[in-house]
Amino acid sequence: MAEPGEALGIVLISGGHERAHYALVLATGAAALGRSVILFATNQGCHALCADWSGLADAGRDAAVRAAGVAGFDELRDAAVELGVRLMVCESGLAMAGLAAAPGLLDGVERSGVVGFLHAVGPGRIVTL
Repeated sequence: MAEPGEALGIVLISGGHERAHYALVLATGAAALGRSVILFATNQGCHALCADWSGLADAGRDAAVRAAGVAGFDELRDAAVELGVRLMVCESGLAMAGLAAAPGLLDGVERSGVVGFLHAVGPGRIVTL
């Protein structure tokens, strides 16, 4: 079993709202328990760390999520930032998603590569969505 302080790395490859939303659920849940969390978005998942996340597939799903009484995408991203989740976006993933020149990343998102992400997670655990 993971120790409460053990880092959790979350790799978001999918550009779909459902997986991106759940990546934020995992990130905020783990951070609320005191774990160090690194959310690393790549490929189409990079849309999740853009200020305008409407590029996520099925972004309109967020209205149904909120209508069901579940925290929406914006609320979860704000909570992630407040809880100290480290947000990283893959340089290569930005290029693959056609976002390399896009200045629209959230404030505080780090541009990195997989080596930087792996270094940040260290001996912690990694999950992929």
